Amino acid sequence: MKVAFVYDAVYPWVKGGAEVRIHELGRRLSLQGHDVHLFGIKWWEGEDVLQYEGMTLHGVCKARDLYVNGKRSISEALIFSLKLFPVLVREKFDLIDVSVFPYFSCFTVKAVSVLKSTPAVFTWHEVWGDYWYEYLGKRKGFFGLAIEAAVAKISKNDIAVSEWTKNRLESVLGTKREIAVLPNGVDQKLISGIKPAGQDCSEKQKGKIYDIIFAGRLIKEKNVDVLIKTVSLLKKDNPEVCCCIAGDGPERKALEKFTLEIGMQKNVEFAGFQEYRALIGKIKASKVLVLPSSREGFGMVVIEAFACGVPVVTVKEKYNAAQGLIADGIDGFVVGLDEREIAKAIDKIIKEHQEGIKYSEAILNKAKKYDWDEIVKNVLIAYRGFIKKD
Repeated sequence: MKVAFVYDAVYPWVKGGAEVRIHELGRRLSLQGHDVHLFGIKWWEGEDVLQYEGMTLHGVCKARDLYVNGKRSISEALIFSLKLFPVLVREKFDLIDVSVFPYFSCFTVKAVSVLKSTPAVFTWHEVWGDYWYEYLGKRKGFFGLAIEAAVAKISKNDIAVSEWTKNRLESVLGTKREIAVLPNGVDQKLISGIKPAGQDCSEKQKGKIYDIIFAGRLIKEKNVDVLIKTVSLLKKDNPEVCCCIAGDGPERKALEKFTLEIGMQKNVEFAGFQEYRALIGKIKASKVLVLPSSREGFGMVVIEAFACGVPVVTVKEKYNAAQGLIADGIDGFVVGLDEREIAKAIDKIIKEHQEGIKYSEAILNKAKKYDWDEIVKNVLIAYRGFIKKD
């Protein structure tokens, strides 16, 4: 099978859930003998086309900033979609899989699909709906919502990365056709071979060196300030409580300043961006992962925590798909976006950990269904079904 993936951001030059998904699926499909191509922005030096981990990467246009003033660049998305057409239309594929966000490239893929009689698959990582008004304001938000709805109308073959996203496709955009749910995954074998951080420390320091960990981009939607307030509450009964904040982003300086202002600098560690193995080591060395995001398209770090045997606390927010990954009270908790509620859930997990009550068995069993090797099998079944249908 000759497959094309279309997404402007390309792993490992850009690291995020959608980028990792394409990389992991593409790499595994290539190992099975499929001819895999990825069309994205040229983030690399040298030739426009190169071979990378068995895949053929096509640099559609020069590297440009994905974000302007903390928001996805509209001009970048438009330029990428325009430059994509002459590059993509040159070759014939059995199937083209385009990541829906940031939308404009979907119209290009649809045009190529019609011209070349090639099935196009639209992969939905999230559905924004009326969140567009919060993101861009009332006037610009209206156009964002209209474009998202237009993409839903031109698609014939859809993949949603979660049941949550599928439900939003159906309820928000009125999509009635069949939607395949094929989640993001984790490399179970890789994660199982990574040691917890601190394992090489003295005997006194071995084990869980963090009570709490957050991992993600430091942006407003992640609500890390609420987590810092939560740690302040927990400190009243547990003066030694320790929280690791792994990640970087535009809010880091403000968050560090806030931490100093409320006197939490000894309890909150800003670890910065972590390479993957180091991040997994830190998650394994933690008692609970907290993800207080207002908006998550999937929540990759949740299943990474599950693969580490670590329970998760997240929040009941309208646009937070991560809450759909958690069985409340079994592998973590879903609570309100409030420091008191989050603190109560964290405290319960920490106390149960101290009492020897472990969540690990249930969590590790759940993580197995998110193994990339299993997911790629289901992706191939879906792809063949789309090709047969068209």
